[in-house]
Amino acid sequence: MVKQKSLFIVFEGLEGSGKSTQAGLLASRLMEAGYDIKATREPGGTRIGELIRQITHSRDNVDLTAVAEGYLMAASRAQHIREIIRPALSGGKIVICDRFLDSSLAYQGYGRELGEEKMAELNKLALDGIKPDLVIFLDLQPDLGFSRRNGSGKIDRLDLQQSDFYARVYRGYKKLAEKNRDKYFIVDSSKPVEEAAAIIWKKVKSLL
Repeated sequence: MVKQKSLFIVFEGLEGSGKSTQAGLLASRLMEAGYDIKATREPGGTRIGELIRQITHSRDNVDLTAVAEGYLMAASRAQHIREIIRPALSGGKIVICDRFLDSSLAYQGYGRELGEEKMAELNKLALDGIKPDLVIFLDLQPDLGFSRRNGSGKIDRLDLQQSDFYARVYRGYKKLAEKNRDKYFIVDSSKPVEEAAAIIWKKVKSLL
């Protein structure tokens, strides 16, 4: 195992932007290079988090209210941080997470129009002071993301929203990226998978 420092890397983006793919590719590359890593996701990552994910993503739950959705995401995060993320970072691991706080800010704050500040306040206790070292935002226009997503055949509750919802989420991410330039790394996700992965690897390597 190589000498390393703990690092918390988060992937963010809309449906179809390739978050899971790129997170997996980065995790594999780091492991091949001898780094000790923990790959995880939100909502989920823990037994309780995965149960919450079933609620938030099931097409049976179209009646789930925006506020309830926001609290469920924060509840999954609270469990995730205490059970997985903090112990892994304390153990010197590199943690790679598919979605984190900014998903709540973008989806519930902007998409559901509950407000970024309200979502940040709601998540304060859940976060317990944990912040990412790097947020990799896979930038892809909503319509292109959906054409990719529909081609995959994976349709869940969040895929059933109207296009104006995703337009708001996308604008929200853009605002978050502008406000947090020190931690955001924007990658054009319309590029071929291998090309985007190479750009991400170059950035992560500079932090190791």
